[in-house]
Amino acid sequence: MNRPRLAVGATLACAGLLAVGCSSPSQQAAPAEQAATVNVALSDAGCSPTPATVPSGPVTFAVTNSGSAAVTEAELQAAGKILGEKENITQGLNGTFALRLEPGTYSVYCPGGQKDTWTFTVTGTGPAAPTAAPDTNVADATTKYHDYVVSEVNLLQPATKTFTDAVRAGDMAKAEAAFGAAREHYESIEPVAESFGDLDPDIDARADDVDDPAKWTGFHRIEKALWQDRSLAGMAPIADKLDADIATLKANVATATYQPAQLANGASDLLTEVSTSKVTGEEDRYSHTDLWDFAANIAGARTAFELLMPALQAKDADLAQQTEARFVDVTQQLARFKQGDGYVDYSTVGDADRRTLANSVNALAEPLSQVAGKVV
Repeated sequence: MNRPRLAVGATLACAGLLAVGCSSPSQQAAPAEQAATVNVALSDAGCSPTPATVPSGPVTFAVTNSGSAAVTEAELQAAGKILGEKENITQGLNGTFALRLEPGTYSVYCPGGQKDTWTFTVTGTGPAAPTAAPDTNVADATTKYHDYVVSEVNLLQPATKTFTDAVRAGDMAKAEAAFGAAREHYESIEPVAESFGDLDPDIDARADDVDDPAKWTGFHRIEKALWQDRSLAGMAPIADKLDADIATLKANVATATYQPAQLANGASDLLTEVSTSKVTGEEDRYSHTDLWDFAANIAGARTAFELLMPALQAKDADLAQQTEARFVDVTQQLARFKQGDGYVDYSTVGDADRRTLANSVNALAEPLSQVAGKVV
C-alpha cells in the first residue's frame, strides 16, 4: 500500500525490525498448537480488536467490513513498524492475517476511522517452551527469505541509480527506459518496504496517496514528470531523495528478521497489489509499465511461497499442490504479454485479457490466503 503510515509506538519484550516476537527456530510451534482469533470489525468509528488481549503465541486476525466506505484496512503495529495487515477490505469483504506474537503492547491501526488507533495486548512472560521438535523447514525458509530480500535491494539500488542519473542529466529517453527495470526489484519485496513506516510512501506513493502535492516524492512523481508533464525540470532533488530512501531501505533489510507467517502474509499482500492497482492500470497510470510491476509482485509472492513449500507440504500437501498449480497458471497468463526483456504497454491490453489476468490472480489468492494459518 502507498498511503502514508502513522508511526505508533509499542513496548515489546524484544526488539527487531520485523521480528514479531523475535522467534528463533527453536521457538516454532508444534503443528497442533491452537491459534487465538481476534476479530477486527472495520467501521467509520474505527477497528476495535475483540478480544483486545490474548496470550502469547499464534494469533489470527479476522478483518471484516460490514458497511464502512472510509475504513478499508487494518494493521498491527509495534514500535512504528507494520507487522501484519489486511488492505482493501471494502464493504462486504473480509480477510485474515496470522502472526506469532510475544508479550507486549501493540497497536491496531485503521486509517480513516474516527478513532484510528487501538491498543492490543499480548500477555505472558515470554516464549512458550516448544511442544515438539523445531521445524527446520520454516527456519530455513525465513533465513533464505532474508537473503532474497537483501539480494533484491542490492539489485534495486544500482538499477534506481541508473534511472535517477538519467533524471539528473535531463535525459528523458534514458530515464523512461530505466523506469520499469528499477521498479521491478522494488515491487518484488514491497510488503517488506511497507513495514518501515513512511519509507514506502516516500518511495512509491501515487498522486492520490498524498495530501500535499508539493510533498509528493518517489518513483511515481518522476513518472508523471516523464510521461505526462514531459519535463524533468525540478526533478533532481526528487531523484536525490529517491536514492537516499533506497539506501535507507538497504540498511533496514540488512538486519531484518522474519516469521514464516510473514512470508505467507507478504505473498498475499503482493497479490492484493496486483488485483487492486496493477490489473486496473492504476499503479503506473502515466507510463503504462504496470505489467513490469505485476510480474515482480507475482515473482516475489512465488519466492516466499516456494520457500515455505517444504513446511506446508508436511502439513497440507493438497493446499501446497493447489497453490503451486495456480502460480503456474498466473505466470503462463502473464508470459503472453512479454516483449523483449520487458512487457507490452499496458494500455494495449484489452478488457477481456485484463479480466483473464484478474481471474487468474483471484484463483491464486484464495489458497494462498490459507498458507499463513498453516505455518504460524
